[in-house]
Amino acid sequence: MSQLVRNTLGMMTGMAVLGAMFFVGSQSFAPFPATGSTAATATAAAPVGTLPANGFTDVAKAVTPAVVNITTVIGEKISGRAGENELRDRMEEFFGGPNGPFGPKFRGPQGPQGPMDPRSPRGFHGGGQGSGVIVSPDGYVLTNNHVIDGAREVTVTLPDKREFQGKIVGTDPKTDLAVVKIDAKNLPAVPWGDASKLQVGEYVLAVGNPFGLNSTVTLGIVSALGRGRMGITQYEDFIQTDAAINPGNSGGALVNTKGELVGINTAIFSQSGGYQGVGFAVPTSMGQPIYESLVKQGKVVRGYLGIGIQDLNQDLAKSFGVTNGKGALVTDVKEDSPADHAGLQQGDVILSYQASPVEDAVALQRLVTKTIVGTKVPMKVLRDGREKDLNVTIAEQPGDPKIAKAEGDEKEYAFAGVAVQNLDGDTAKELGLKGKTQGVVVTSVEPESGADKAGLMPGDVIREINRQPVKSVKEFEQVSSGVKKGENVLILINRRGASLFLSAKV
Repeated sequence: MSQLVRNTLGMMTGMAVLGAMFFVGSQSFAPFPATGSTAATATAAAPVGTLPANGFTDVAKAVTPAVVNITTVIGEKISGRAGENELRDRMEEFFGGPNGPFGPKFRGPQGPQGPMDPRSPRGFHGGGQGSGVIVSPDGYVLTNNHVIDGAREVTVTLPDKREFQGKIVGTDPKTDLAVVKIDAKNLPAVPWGDASKLQVGEYVLAVGNPFGLNSTVTLGIVSALGRGRMGITQYEDFIQTDAAINPGNSGGALVNTKGELVGINTAIFSQSGGYQGVGFAVPTSMGQPIYESLVKQGKVVRGYLGIGIQDLNQDLAKSFGVTNGKGALVTDVKEDSPADHAGLQQGDVILSYQASPVEDAVALQRLVTKTIVGTKVPMKVLRDGREKDLNVTIAEQPGDPKIAKAEGDEKEYAFAGVAVQNLDGDTAKELGLKGKTQGVVVTSVEPESGADKAGLMPGDVIREINRQPVKSVKEFEQVSSGVKKGENVLILINRRGASLFLSAKV
């Protein structure tokens, strides 16, 4: 792999931690049924800790037909040697080249070509390759958000060589998950497993398409559970495994010895950019509700408390009278939030939530975001050295993607099929934006829509429409709803820190 490609792979997603590198290769719902022609559960499942004489052949046979290859095309067509040089120049400009801040150690296993690789066989400005898992026989595929992020075209190829155009149903950058739909029936599907029952030391298998090598199966164990604070995504509860995960495995399946899906392979920890025995998968305990929410509602609904929190170190625990050092310290209470209405105060230490002990701030975050909106939750807090019981009614987390729609026929609306969300500080940071950039973030664009044909992409920040400022989802809807059929719409966007005008026509 050339130095250029290695840099490109990492520049998109790498994060330095402890001198090594994370790279991500290439948000209570009723269960969404995976009925029909599902992948059969392995008939000779091995007990935990036992390696069967014939290995895990039954698991491999059951799962591999449902793990697909996903390829994407991003942006406009650029061809020839001039196109390659232009791409290289753009990467040098945006990312500082091989000696820049995202140097050669940063690599992202999206695929062997990766984002903006001039060797892309389609010759387009951008494109990548990863994996996905069919989780429903009627064509729903679960994958990583970074595998399809910014894609103008998504192609899903099954192990039996059938090829389909994929439609992005929804994305959740906060957990790096996404759902793609293909138009097919009676497909093989991997059954959902219960990741909460995994144990450290248990055998698991990673199935995907590393380096474009389709239907690759690797074996390892669960190395750790509940990994957080990795800086990979906003919400983290990773399964750590030593099953070999390499570029192209992103979005692939992590299954138990029964052939059940327990995780989506997402990232590795590496100094070389290749396999070093430390991989991370989003558990299905987090992924399945997100999948179901995206399919049923088109967005992810998360619980919201409305507080700022931090961990307790030894000195803080002593200052606040916490003897065991466990709990989440409230640093801020947002006005008119559920926490504010419940009477939470700055300086409270939350000890338990819905009868579950709160170990630290990350544990509380997980508990709250999984709570069904509208649930009345009992909490125990420590205030001025005394325990106090409070009840809070969980609301929906603000800022989740909201679909912009016009009144009447959506197909006559310039922004039909465009999903946007408000731009907050965390999102701006994820997009690499500096300064006070205002606008709304595009989270998805329906293929062949007017906005898609104009070149609008997920990750773009819309700042103006027809020279009118757009600072919120509400303003976006107000301004865009006045656009009539047949009109040209002038859109000012910010893309990776650079301003750009686009013109869309219904």
